[in-house]
Amino acid sequence: MAISYKDAGVSIDDGNDFVKAIKPLAKETFNENVLGDIGSFSGAFAMPQGFKNPVMLAATDGVGTKLRLAIDTQMYDGIGEDLVAMCVNDLICNFATPLFFLDYYASAKLDIKVAKKVIASIVNGCKKANCALIGGETAEMPSMYHGKDFDLAGFAVGMAEKEEIDRRNFVKNGDILLALASSGLHSNGYSLARKVLFEKQRLKFDDKIDGKNIIDILLEPTKIYVQDFLKLKPFINTLAHITGGGLIENLPRIFPKGMGAIIRKHHLKTPEIFYQIGQDVYEDEMYRTFNMGVGLVMAVSPCNVGKVLENSNAFIIGEVVLNEKIVLE
Repeated sequence: MAISYKDAGVSIDDGNDFVKAIKPLAKETFNENVLGDIGSFSGAFAMPQGFKNPVMLAATDGVGTKLRLAIDTQMYDGIGEDLVAMCVNDLICNFATPLFFLDYYASAKLDIKVAKKVIASIVNGCKKANCALIGGETAEMPSMYHGKDFDLAGFAVGMAEKEEIDRRNFVKNGDILLALASSGLHSNGYSLARKVLFEKQRLKFDDKIDGKNIIDILLEPTKIYVQDFLKLKPFINTLAHITGGGLIENLPRIFPKGMGAIIRKHHLKTPEIFYQIGQDVYEDEMYRTFNMGVGLVMAVSPCNVGKVLENSNAFIIGEVVLNEKIVLE
């Protein structure tokens, strides 16, 4: 008896049905620069106008083992926003305006209902980032994944002026460091968080911290800072997306040689979830693994601090100094 592709675990028909189902969702993100439709061999995007010396920038990322929690709890409504955020928040650190986004969704067996929820959350993220979802790829790989498991990857492209990309040249000794709060753990440190909370401390998903279920705190989507960036861009010298490595590892990436920072820990607005995890993790490890409540850090000239504070929910956490270290005090 002949064997079909479906017998091997891959349904072409399900893949086609999925593309039809998500087309209307993706179109919600389209703007005048999107050319063509979802389902072609590639996505097309017209070069935006208004740039004098344009350079295209690209970023790619996933959401790490936060996805494990989403799968285990079947809570998919925010995981796509995480995917978009991890890419576009990197782009803005090089002063790039996000233009478009692509996704990659791989599973053992395509569950159209689940996949559609994930794509819907990606669409929500793209709307918040002002970028178009112009394409993606869905793969069924029963020999690579098992059960309900799936994985996600995202790819974002933006545009910036060439002379604005390397922000280190704009940083000066004495610049003030202002932070925009994170919405929680964002998408980093989940392997450690899961081990501490659910293995060491033996907490349950519905145990509460500050009146909220732990699982809701952990699955809170990563905040997308594109709108803040576009509003504050004229007043910022440089900015850092605080992801894996925390403040300790990410801040040095935005400073020129010979400069570092003093960060005042008591100025951080650290949510209780970090203190809960910190009961079983050394403080140094916490600051090297988690964002500790800071999603984005901006270095701002003293004369522009007032403008940033007036136009955002930013708060001062320290300053740039002549020292190639990040000092937490």
